[in-house]
Amino acid sequence: MSGGPTPPVAGLAVVPSPPRRPVLALSSFGTRLFAALTVVVVGCAVSAWLVASALAPGIFHDHLGQAGIDQDSNEAAHVETAFTVAIVSAWGLAVAIAVLLALVVSWYLTRRVQRSVTAMTSTTADIAGGRYDSRIHSPGLGREFDELADSVNELARRLDATENTRRRMLADLGHEMRTPIATLDSYLEAVDDGVRDFDDDTRHVLRSATKRLERLAADIVDVSNADEHHTRLQPVSTTTGDLVSTAVSAAREHYEKKNVELRARITNSVAVTVDADRLGQVLGNLLSNALRHSSAGGVVTITSTRVRPHVVSIIVSDSGDGIAHEHLGHLFDRFYRVDAARDRAAGGSGIGLTISRALVEAHGGRIRAHSGGVGEGAQFTVDLPIRK
Repeated sequence: MSGGPTPPVAGLAVVPSPPRRPVLALSSFGTRLFAALTVVVVGCAVSAWLVASALAPGIFHDHLGQAGIDQDSNEAAHVETAFTVAIVSAWGLAVAIAVLLALVVSWYLTRRVQRSVTAMTSTTADIAGGRYDSRIHSPGLGREFDELADSVNELARRLDATENTRRRMLADLGHEMRTPIATLDSYLEAVDDGVRDFDDDTRHVLRSATKRLERLAADIVDVSNADEHHTRLQPVSTTTGDLVSTAVSAAREHYEKKNVELRARITNSVAVTVDADRLGQVLGNLLSNALRHSSAGGVVTITSTRVRPHVVSIIVSDSGDGIAHEHLGHLFDRFYRVDAARDRAAGGSGIGLTISRALVEAHGGRIRAHSGGVGEGAQFTVDLPIRK
């Protein structure tokens, strides 16, 4: 019989066995750390013993010669025996105690580190499995471990917030799309059944529904581009006064229909280089948001003022519903609504402020919100850099 390898059977794939991992690689971090510390401690003790054994006899005999004692005499032999016994006993006991204490301390530290690493591993595995409420307690092993625990906890918090936003986004998208789709379906069915004629009123309703879907799709594309930093700007030279005037003119009719007063105060009209259409979109979003949360008889004011030598601010303030303090930090999150039912009824998608923030930041500026509380109105400030 041939002693060579058995050829593979036709039709069967030969699956190579996974490579065997070293035994040390399969052990825990704590075991390897303790083993390394043990090697270091024992190595130090053996090294000290070897050094002492090599140097001590020569030094001892030198001192005997300096004392005038003949190295071949009985006195020298007795003294050398006594010295050897004392050194071996004392040094051996000292080394044994030192090694024992070092191993105990190493075992304790290894256990602490291993416990912390195990807790972090378990928590990160829970987070990877979708349990974003998992948190790591401070292990008390030093600043680096505390910072690592804080970073993991912050990661879990952000993932939790992102997951909540995703769920809310899907629910809101479903709600936003359901209404125009239901309108389209019901009107088309009525036309097919002969209940309604395909007249101007029907066409107007159908077009309004399709435009609402188109606007929702455009908003989603805009916020996705903003998140991925794909927003393209076409800067032109203009002034903040022109930006404010254009935004006011575009929103005036809607304000008059709701009987809300819109005031424009241009304290300083500053020359800026921006994408006028994109900034107009930002101001339009802010004015629409202010109108949506203002009752008839309310007042909305848009102001342009230079606050610093290189910064100009455009402020939109209203006397409307106001914003509770706990909502201020989430206003610019995607699909976030302070009052979901009221905002849906008013037609808000919850994306406008997110897009506004992305567009302002693309210009190198920032946008922020302030409110004294519910019923105290709100103020949105757009800070833009002044560049020559």
